[in-house]
Amino acid sequence: MGVDWKLLLDIVVSVLMVATIAYATRLNARLAALRKNRDDLARTILGFNEATLRAESSIPKLRKAAEEAGQALQDRVEKAQSLRDDLAFMIERADTMANRLENAVRSARVEPPARPVAPAPAPSSP
Repeated sequence: MGVDWKLLLDIVVSVLMVATIAYATRLNARLAALRKNRDDLARTILGFNEATLRAESSIPKLRKAAEEAGQALQDRVEKAQSLRDDLAFMIERADTMANRLENAVRSARVEPPARPVAPAPAPSSP
């Protein structure tokens, strides 16, 4: 019996076509996943662009708020420095007065108290 080359060639072509169909099915599934990921990526990029625009529009507001906070802080620092200077002056004056008071108390303790001079008895009349 002779080999029927036509039948053998048809079988080989059929096997190759089945393999091609299987490969095309897998490729189609991967392409669908890629399209889905591309759509997700496009949505993510749009969201990112919107967030970027909001952030850019918020920058001037943030700068203004920072400047106002900085000015308020500077005012408070200046007021605090003024109060610090006033307190330092008051403490210096209080130390001076405390030293005077301490010296006065110390000298009063060292010196015996002056005794009052008793009046001389009046001469008695006979």
